[in-house]
Amino acid sequence: MAISAQVIGVVGFYMVAALVMVFVNKAVLNSTPNLPTLFMFFQSVMTVLLLNFTSLFTTHVKIPTFDKTTAYKLAPLILVDASGFIFNALCLRDVEAAFYQIARGLVLPLTITVVALSTMTRPSLAVVGCAAVVTVGFFLGISFSEGLPAQAIPAPLGLFYGFLSSLAIAVHAVLVKSSLPHVGGSSTMLSYWSNLGSAVLLGGLAFLKGEVFEFYGMINSGNWDWSVFLWGNLVTGVFGFLISIAGILSVKVTSPVTHMFSSAARSGLQVFLGVKIFGDVFTTQRAISVITILTGTLLYTFVKARETATPSSPAPQPSKDVEAQSPLVQEKTSAD
Repeated sequence: MAISAQVIGVVGFYMVAALVMVFVNKAVLNSTPNLPTLFMFFQSVMTVLLLNFTSLFTTHVKIPTFDKTTAYKLAPLILVDASGFIFNALCLRDVEAAFYQIARGLVLPLTITVVALSTMTRPSLAVVGCAAVVTVGFFLGISFSEGLPAQAIPAPLGLFYGFLSSLAIAVHAVLVKSSLPHVGGSSTMLSYWSNLGSAVLLGGLAFLKGEVFEFYGMINSGNWDWSVFLWGNLVTGVFGFLISIAGILSVKVTSPVTHMFSSAARSGLQVFLGVKIFGDVFTTQRAISVITILTGTLLYTFVKARETATPSSPAPQPSKDVEAQSPLVQEKTSAD
């Protein structure tokens, strides 16, 4: 019973943290759609600060010593992480929260493709079949039905951001594995490097895009209600940190299959809350799309569980949860 209670607690915590991240991010991006890069910059800075703070109380969180050689070796991962931050935020800004799952529905097929190309291995026919199911679900979701209100139809650019966000997650899955040896296998040290590097890149980009000056002007205008932006940054910073811890616990305490079922349940809740909180439009066609994507992903989980049980078969796995856009820990083994 203790184990069951632990599993329920961890899965529940993970689901709540992930949902909070999505909907608070959406609320902030709705209130300040002109400051997505600066918003992601503040989240990266918050994670760095929380890692430093946590390291004062536990030896499990290690802060790296800085050297140019390590920074150079980790540059590809840092660049992909920063890009993933931006594309994820732009996608969430430009599509409805209930449609967000569909917009980034190609994560699994892209991850399988990138892993296969990087390892020069051919995925099994069953894995390809699962990816095909997910792909069908994605295209079903973006094939807009007649009668949708204009605000419910995502712009092509929003879908493109979703594709780039999915691709960043797929590339990230490969880069994490090759980057961990450069930090002695420590996921927290890798996270520190990744977040600090992302903060530098995002801060510079926010400056170049003029978001820093726009932010300054909005503060001094006296007409801007900055409360949503302020509290949103605080909440997403803390929950982004917590969701990574929850992601580790979820993978360590539960099986991959249980983790995937919890992700499926979270997706359903995300759609429901998107409709209730933001008034998103969700049609039967979109519902079928989400179900198809989740079915393909769950089938993939079962297929990989069987393949990894066979010693002779290779087992490349996606390594980052879709909703766990927070960059703390890179040890996750699911892709919803």
